[in-house]
Amino acid sequence: MLDDFGADAPERRIPLVSWLRVALLLLVLACLFQHSLCAQVKEVRRVLIFYELGLSSPGVELVDRSIRDALQNSTYQIELYREYLETTLFPAAAAQQEIRQWYVHKYRDIKPDLIIAAGPSPLRFLLDSHEQTFSGVPIVFCGTSEELADYPQLDSHFTGVWEKFEPAKTLRAALLLQPGTKQVVVIGGTTAMDRHLEALVKKDLANYESKFDITYLTNLTMSELLQELSHLPNQTVVLLTDVAQDAAGTKFVDSTQSAPMVTRASNAPVFSLGDVDLGHGEVGGDVTSFAREGQMVAEIALRILKGERPQDIPIVRGANVYMFDWRALRNWGLDETRLPVGSVVLNKPLNVWEAHKRYIIAGSGLLLVQALIIVGLLWQRASRRKAEAALRESEGRFRLVANTAPVMIWMSGKDRRCTYFNQPWLAFTGRSLEQELGDGWTEGIHPEDSKARLNDYTAAFDRREPLQIEYRLRRHDGEYRWIFDYGVPRFNADGSFAGYIGSAADVTERKRAEEALSTVSRRLIEAQEEERTWIARELHDDINQRIAMVSINLESLRRDCSGPEVQAKYRIEETERQLKELANDIHALSHRLHSSKLDILGLAAACRGFCRELAQRHGVAIEFCSENIPKNLTNEISLCVFRVVQEALLNAVKHSGEREFQVWLNGDSAGIELTVHDSGTGFDAEKAVAGHGLGLTSMRERLKLVDGRLSIDSKPGRGTTIRARVPLGPETMASATSEGRQPMRQQIASP
Repeated sequence: MLDDFGADAPERRIPLVSWLRVALLLLVLACLFQHSLCAQVKEVRRVLIFYELGLSSPGVELVDRSIRDALQNSTYQIELYREYLETTLFPAAAAQQEIRQWYVHKYRDIKPDLIIAAGPSPLRFLLDSHEQTFSGVPIVFCGTSEELADYPQLDSHFTGVWEKFEPAKTLRAALLLQPGTKQVVVIGGTTAMDRHLEALVKKDLANYESKFDITYLTNLTMSELLQELSHLPNQTVVLLTDVAQDAAGTKFVDSTQSAPMVTRASNAPVFSLGDVDLGHGEVGGDVTSFAREGQMVAEIALRILKGERPQDIPIVRGANVYMFDWRALRNWGLDETRLPVGSVVLNKPLNVWEAHKRYIIAGSGLLLVQALIIVGLLWQRASRRKAEAALRESEGRFRLVANTAPVMIWMSGKDRRCTYFNQPWLAFTGRSLEQELGDGWTEGIHPEDSKARLNDYTAAFDRREPLQIEYRLRRHDGEYRWIFDYGVPRFNADGSFAGYIGSAADVTERKRAEEALSTVSRRLIEAQEEERTWIARELHDDINQRIAMVSINLESLRRDCSGPEVQAKYRIEETERQLKELANDIHALSHRLHSSKLDILGLAAACRGFCRELAQRHGVAIEFCSENIPKNLTNEISLCVFRVVQEALLNAVKHSGEREFQVWLNGDSAGIELTVHDSGTGFDAEKAVAGHGLGLTSMRERLKLVDGRLSIDSKPGRGTTIRARVPLGPETMASATSEGRQPMRQQIASP
């Protein structure tokens, strides 16, 4: 084997990359392990429990189990200490004193965060010693009652659950089940706890002593007790308290030893006070639920561990419930329907439904599903046949209606290819259905319209939106006619897209009328502008100059006046001021009628000047911004945009109720866009458009002459934004001056 590692053996090396991978993996695992450990670390809390009896007592075992389950599921790491006074096994006072002293010595160096006292003796022990031994430690008690206890006043360190024994409620339940009862026998033992329970029963049944013969069999040996129970008279009920020790000193575990012997020997139904006694022949009654009592104690303990103070947690009184054994009821012939409302019945056998309801439900469900499937298949087949017949009938009616309609109708599939044309379409084109199907119909579109209109069709088709397009289509006689085509998407019954259906109409005459109307509108606007230009020139060059001369003469006359002619001088000054105001108004009117800046400086400068004049005249603030506006725009476009600015701003100043306005004039590769905005009262744009206001109509007509568009965004109380867009040719934008490309923003305010 040494030869394998000799000089001739090939050298074995682990690549560096592998080492790095291993190291990285170990590092990740270490971090995860550390994180897991950190996540599992909990705060430690010490809990000390003193029990009256040992875990051989079923009641103690139930309370202990409930407390432990709740503490283990808490957010703390619990160090649990359990101690037992065992007052039944060591009843002597000296023995109990030694046990208590031992516990004091045992926990002298350990301070619990919480102590639970389960039973009267543990509670007495802590009342006597907690100030010296467990000072400041909160104490939760249970397993005892307050009716006959000679406990001193509990201080602020104590809270818990008082047991509330109400044997009278058990007796009333027994009387409901056995109405002819004449005698009541109470059974008990000789321990301190037994005597304690006996005293509670005597106190609670005091009101029944005049109605029934109540006998207490509490100081007998077990054999004597059983002998007495076997010879009880008729119409008797037995009330079992607790037999932990008989008169001979023999000790018993009540629920597992003495109680079964009592129920077997008794010739009358036996009722009990604790849930641990049930199951050995006892009928039941208003019993203390030790499991529920343990849950209550655990809830209080967790609240204290989380920081609440004992004095802030009210003491709970009673953990009782009506509980009965169905087998004992049946054994004694007692009617279950006479039980108190809300009673819990144990050991009741399940009926067929209760025992097998899951299988019955599952089987019934399966049969129902199968039946529904069969019915569904039959219904589906019948529905399909009916639908096919209805579809054939519907298609026949559709074709009849479509072929007699006064418009041309078409349909297309999901692939955009046409699948149907009605007879009016075929009559218009003079082609057969086979020639038009698919993409054949596009052969009749005018070459100048083909590309743009097909792009519009494709875009609307991809978005599944309604489409409206106009194009020229060749008629059967070779003439191209204007067609208005409107289509909407079609969907199947399941919502899936099926294609489009549309209608087309010959609108050539309407187009011609629109062109004629547009020509008339253009001529009217041109005539209006020519008239405005002439009036503005006359006002500016003639009347305004003559007024200026009169103003100069008046000023000269005022200087010549001296001495006492003060009144005449004042009237001359007032007349001179009025003439200047009139000259300014005529100048502004001239500018509104026709802006000389528009011809000389261009659109942006003219709009800026108009905004300045309007702001000064009305005392408002107007923010004007222009960017990338060419100077060599055509007169038609410049005048159109300028008039829209005038009309929009004048309407805004007049109707908006606002004092601040914004005007943006921007140019891009496609055209010029104008925006006029105010934050005023706004208006209903749809009603305004439908009402055909002169201002909106004028703006729309002017923009239409230059292929422009107008949009209005306004709502009452939310301001108004008017946008106008005018397309430009690429040569116009390419020749824009450097000054026109620079953004210019100016805040124009009233003086």
